[in-house]
Amino acid sequence: MLFIGEGPGEEEDKTGRPFVGAAGKYLDKWIPAIGLQREQCFIANVVKCRPPRNREPHPEEISACLPFLMRQIQLIQPKTICCLGRIAAHALLQTTASLGSLRGRVHALLGIPLVVTYHPSAVLRDTSLRKPVWDDLKLLKTLAGK
Repeated sequence: MLFIGEGPGEEEDKTGRPFVGAAGKYLDKWIPAIGLQREQCFIANVVKCRPPRNREPHPEEISACLPFLMRQIQLIQPKTICCLGRIAAHALLQTTASLGSLRGRVHALLGIPLVVTYHPSAVLRDTSLRKPVWDDLKLLKTLAGK
């Protein structure tokens, strides 16, 4: 399983590891819910460097980093991909559709099933997103054969 987020935050920038801050700790609760351990997952980001002041990455930053992410996907050959949030979904699916319209179904990238869900940090801010995320996690669990 490959989880893809937007980019490194402050904690990730300090440690050089993805999803180790509050959002990462929350993601760590999602992974066992689909029958996996974090060690069985690869976690990446669309952009590889933390944008200044933790702003959203600009389109040219995404374009510059996307070839590296695509190469990671080719090397990892995940069975499934989960886009965490709008930035990851838009970058990989090459769309501007709303996150709400993208989630809840299976897309494909390079022939790999891809599911879109809300970013863990969004769920930490808005607990009403827990139910939709749980529905997306159940879909991922089915795709993973768990």
